[in-house]
Amino acid sequence: MSTAVRLPSAALGVRPTGRLRRRLRENITAYGLLCAALLVFAGFSWYPIVRGVLLSFQQVNFITAPTWVGLENFQKLFADPQFWEAWQNTLLFTGLALVFGFAVPFAVAVLLNELRHGKAYFRLVVYLPVMLPPVVVALLWKWFYDPGPGLFNTALHAVGLPALSWLDSPTTAMLSLVLVSTWANMGSATLIYLAALQTIPGDLYEAAELDGAGLWRRLWHVTIPQTRFALLVMLLLQIVATMQVFTEPYIMTGGGPGDSTVTVLLLLYKYAFFYNDFGTASALSLLLFVVLGVFGLFYVRLTRRAD
Repeated sequence: MSTAVRLPSAALGVRPTGRLRRRLRENITAYGLLCAALLVFAGFSWYPIVRGVLLSFQQVNFITAPTWVGLENFQKLFADPQFWEAWQNTLLFTGLALVFGFAVPFAVAVLLNELRHGKAYFRLVVYLPVMLPPVVVALLWKWFYDPGPGLFNTALHAVGLPALSWLDSPTTAMLSLVLVSTWANMGSATLIYLAALQTIPGDLYEAAELDGAGLWRRLWHVTIPQTRFALLVMLLLQIVATMQVFTEPYIMTGGGPGDSTVTVLLLLYKYAFFYNDFGTASALSLLLFVVLGVFGLFYVRLTRRAD
């Protein structure tokens, strides 16, 4: 009996066309879906960025045809005293927000981490303000600050203290906005810090206690070094976010009293929708983008070098 020898299909010159076609069809489908996502992302993200850069060198009102003006929009900004005041107010808001909005959530997270009972309830309480729309938060706190029937002045009257002009005084208006922003955004930062705290091994605290370290020494030598990465990331995000503050001054003060609470984004909004000067507004947004980008690169390099 003769035994038939089966040769591989490649030796017979037969190509596995079925497998090749199936793999080609899968790749085409995958790249087609990827291209669709890239097109959507480009249309709603990249195109507005490029369009904004072009608008910053044009005189645009969306009624007549745009004209190229070169650096005139930037020269107009630098000659506007309100431009420099807006940057000062924004930096002041950012500095105050770092004092309250960066330190307070971390302290609250440390306290929640030390609790033995009711952790879930207090986490919910802390996170509740984040679920409120920013406009609702601003309107709610605007009523709190009301000089007449406002909650805070009513409480001051109840204890025999004089009422304060929370939003009507240049000395207290910015601090009042910072308190609103801190209360509204504290929940997210607190939960992130709490998650970082729960990754710290308990052995480190036990060793510190055996060495006689008190609460503050454990916090300084164990808690902060072990959560250093989360603290650095949150610090960067905090600065970038507070440099773009808009909702609180727009709804609660409108930039007043005077120009004491005019921020960069609020001035940008005024250029675009009050003065109908979209070219100068785009130039201001480009400047803000460059400032935040340079700061982000410098911050990342500085923290890497420190590591």
